Amino acid sequence: MARKKVKFTKGELKKQRDARERFERYLPTLQLKQQQLQMEVRRIDALLYKKEVEIERVKEDMDSWVGILGYTDFDLSPWVRPKEAKTRTENIAGVTIPVLDRVEFAPVDYDLYSTPLWADLAVEKIRKLSELLTEVEILREQYRLLNRELRITMQRVNLFEKVMIPEARENIRIIRIYLGDQDTNAVCRSKIAKRKIETAQAA
Repeated sequence: MARKKVKFTKGELKKQRDARERFERYLPTLQLKQQQLQMEVRRIDALLYKKEVEIERVKEDMDSWVGILGYTDFDLSPWVRPKEAKTRTENIAGVTIPVLDRVEFAPVDYDLYSTPLWADLAVEKIRKLSELLTEVEILREQYRLLNRELRITMQRVNLFEKVMIPEARENIRIIRIYLGDQDTNAVCRSKIAKRKIETAQAA
């Protein structure tokens, strides 16, 4: 990145000092946000893994009897298809994410006498699988939103730490050197002028 040109003036020196102080004051806030996002992303990642393992366990449990559904006219779909996923929003480190409250299904109202014995178990297991799949979908969206904000925050932290603060410090250094040299030169010129006046007066 090309360094921006700076003016070698006292006004510019103040401007650079103010900028440096502003960057240094804001950086800890960004770093804290980065830490919060990293912790939350790791938590969701671990929870996603746990839920996906649970899904596989439920599927394995269903393998022994799910095939029977293809050989029966009994339709479970009205009771196992999610009617609605109730969600709310939460704010994590400035990021609004969806949070699942519950998955709602239609009430089971089939005739117990004419219903196959395995229907209750099938409804329970398929509903459990539907709930888990919905949870995973919401968790993936949480992960996507938080991970995107984490990348942006990390870029800003790096920009402040590696570019903006060092650049402001370097600008302050070179402006101070320049102004110091100007003051020294002014003093020298003043002394030379004074000696010339003194010499002229003596002559």
